[in-house]
Amino acid sequence: MNKTLGLTTAIALIVSSTNAFAADQIRILAPTWLGFAPVHVALANGCFEQEKLDVTINFEDDLSNVMAAMARGDVEIQMRSVGEYQGRPRDKTTPGIIIGTIDKSVGGDGVIADGSTKTVADLKGKTIAAEPNIPARLLLQMELKQAGLTLKDLNIKEISSADTGAVFVDESIAAIATYEPFMSQAIKASSREGAKVLISSKDHRGMIIDAIIARNDDLKASPDKYGRFLKCIYSAVDFIKAEPQKFAEIAAPSFGLTPEEVLDVVNGSLAYTTLAEAQVYMGEPGKPGSLFGIFDTVMALNLENGAADNQLVAAEQIDNSVIATIGK
Repeated sequence: MNKTLGLTTAIALIVSSTNAFAADQIRILAPTWLGFAPVHVALANGCFEQEKLDVTINFEDDLSNVMAAMARGDVEIQMRSVGEYQGRPRDKTTPGIIIGTIDKSVGGDGVIADGSTKTVADLKGKTIAAEPNIPARLLLQMELKQAGLTLKDLNIKEISSADTGAVFVDESIAAIATYEPFMSQAIKASSREGAKVLISSKDHRGMIIDAIIARNDDLKASPDKYGRFLKCIYSAVDFIKAEPQKFAEIAAPSFGLTPEEVLDVVNGSLAYTTLAEAQVYMGEPGKPGSLFGIFDTVMALNLENGAADNQLVAAEQIDNSVIATIGK
């Protein structure tokens, strides 16, 4: 045997193997929101490993940090609500395109206040705390519009949603736009009389959809990789619906919650989208799904309230080619 040839072949095999493994890498950044727990379930159940995917997920609530990471090529996927995805400074050239849905908010986003606030109209001229671009700000905007008001009629103080509980202690803050689990935790811990949820996504079902967003260049280079990823996500959703207690035990440590707290939040706050539901939202090539209309409606709201600077068009920001192949 030619030792030189043998060594060359061995090196080539190692390089080839390493490149193949790297091509299957998916690094994810997402907010601290239980809607993204199917990733943790798919990791625990070994689906990603079976599909030859090297998946990691880390929490990052700051959208600007996530957008910068994707632009640098540090992550392949981010997960956010459609409304957040549209937020500044995104424009038509910003990396990231929607390839699937993962959950919809049915009570997990909202505005909390104490008993002195009876209706959203009572917030006029008062200080409201909120993180930029989060879904609860859209909910607040919609409720204000119905009362003949806008966000300009409020004094907005920007905070991190993770600080909801600490900020709610300050009675000069009339209300906080936030999301679970911070919303329930703040109300439960509050000594403010009549602390409650004033506005909830429960009353605006279908408006707050969380999307799976891929980096354009990597999606184009490896569409099959993303097909395998989505397959595992929707398999995890099926597991969650079939085995809720086991799901809660898997998810709890990652979110710093007990299994009981996980179930409390999930049961009243969100609904994971199955493959069939996601395919209705996404549609298929040449046949846009319902998410396209939702995208354009939320885009108009974001432009109106100043959360977005640039008009984005659903047809250019949603790619339904990969999800359309799953299950066929």
